[in-house]
Amino acid sequence: MLAVEAIESFYGMSQALFGVSLEVRSGQVVALLGRNGMGKTTTVNSIMGLNPPRTGRVRFNDQSLQGLPSHVIARAGLALVPEGRRIFPNLTLRENLVATAANRRGSANPWTVARVFEMFPTLAERADNMGNALSGGEQQMLAIGRALLTNPQLLILDEATEGLAPMIRAEIWRCLAELKSEGLAILVIDKNLDALMRLADWHYIMEKGQIVWSGDSAALTATSELRARYLGV
Repeated sequence: MLAVEAIESFYGMSQALFGVSLEVRSGQVVALLGRNGMGKTTTVNSIMGLNPPRTGRVRFNDQSLQGLPSHVIARAGLALVPEGRRIFPNLTLRENLVATAANRRGSANPWTVARVFEMFPTLAERADNMGNALSGGEQQMLAIGRALLTNPQLLILDEATEGLAPMIRAEIWRCLAELKSEGLAILVIDKNLDALMRLADWHYIMEKGQIVWSGDSAALTATSELRARYLGV
């Protein structure tokens, strides 16, 4: 579904990514791991056209995303839940949800506001609250719901549960497991390795702007030295 091939991205004259390649197959959950500052967010931003790579290729469903603006990439079927959530503070929770809602691919069972409220009942109780009146956990649920309402084929989450209370983190992981069971492809960045090893089908580890390892959860579980080297604090 998603093929990232040897991309190199820069911030001005400073190179941030060095030949990064990864893929996400239909219905697969893929985790992008690494310490802070290793290039994970830059990789996501490069995929979404927010920081276009200078070299390499990004393809989605055999369509090149090279040179496309981010809103066109989103309409192709990719949805980003960004780090920091970026909720519209001057819109209500419900208005945040419907602002970008669309079923462009004509799904037979599209995401609706009611369906999002069913997945996150807390949001239904806060539907008329302004975006800046929501807790961090409520904002993250809202950001996920907003992304789902674009009816994507691939959901990308940057720091899915960072800074959230344990109960909210558990709710997010439950949501992602449910989405996986429904066949939605997911690319997720997070530091909760235990949760990711239960959820993800494949893992990539980044170090200094490069992919240094990839494998499934069983292989990652068996390599404690590798986890300590690249993921330990």
